[in-house]
Amino acid sequence: MFHRAMFSLVAATAFVSLAPAMVAAPPAQTSSTLRRADGQPDIEGTYTFRTLTRLERPAALEGKEALDPETAKVFEASENKRLNRDLFDPIKGAPSAGYAPRSEGGVLSYNEFWYERGIELTKDKRTSLIVDPPDGRIPWSEEGAERRRQRRELRRLHGTDSHENRSLADRCIMGFNSGPPMTSGAYNNNVQIFQTAGTVAILNEMVHNARIIPLDGRPHGKLRQWAGDSRAHWEGDTLVVETTNFLRETSFRGSSANLQLVERFWRLDPDTLMYEFRVEDPTNYARAWTARMPLRRIDDVLYEYACHEGNYAMKGILAGARRKEEASKDGAD
Repeated sequence: MFHRAMFSLVAATAFVSLAPAMVAAPPAQTSSTLRRADGQPDIEGTYTFRTLTRLERPAALEGKEALDPETAKVFEASENKRLNRDLFDPIKGAPSAGYAPRSEGGVLSYNEFWYERGIELTKDKRTSLIVDPPDGRIPWSEEGAERRRQRRELRRLHGTDSHENRSLADRCIMGFNSGPPMTSGAYNNNVQIFQTAGTVAILNEMVHNARIIPLDGRPHGKLRQWAGDSRAHWEGDTLVVETTNFLRETSFRGSSANLQLVERFWRLDPDTLMYEFRVEDPTNYARAWTARMPLRRIDDVLYEYACHEGNYAMKGILAGARRKEEASKDGAD
């Protein structure tokens, strides 16, 4: 990873006004769309999807689809301060008004230098990336919510028993924001899209995840994979990517092997793609749901992400847990 150069949520609700949700619709075929020599819409490029807009709408902003420009400006400044790791106090916790760091360079896993999270909400100032359901929240089923609770409890109690109990991100199998589907995270929110006449490739910077997606109409394979099995086609000027046959969970939130994912990419202007994904997983969700976020063109190149440079951190996590267990035994004796 590398550096590219609220007031509290409860208080924010007192100043939030409901602005019209400016949700772009996939376009019909247009003569103004950038095109390749073979006639396909041109969506190639390197993009960032970093944003302060969360996937789910915060509870304190319930019922508020978007913020007016002035409220958004105050919210963004406050949220950036709240997230600033250099202001984190290990005794008092995350700051609401800011605290001096307890040690030089900040605390926690990294100091603020290493983060490249978004500095503002999406252009339309939405309060969630989820556009359906209208409440901006993941529609968990009762069974799915219970499975999620049980997973969290198992992770709390047994998360350091074995490497198999760690997350896919900790194990350097999948990036925490690369998906599919992609969602904005703390850093490495960058993706490069390549096109040929019969193929689209989506390369994520995070854990160098690459999907090579056929456009020739071939059926899905039967092999289950961490990132699923993707096939794509054009609907007018919109690239539609359908993915199934997931191995089990992806780096996504609470999904199962039954996840059915449909992603859409279309150009808003020469420097922006709209990215939409629809999630359907009856194992854990009560209904299908949809999120949208812009991909903004950048001039930077992607950097190799070595992921712990051999994942030595896993050894440290598990070794630390074993030392703690030994210390507990010694104390009991």
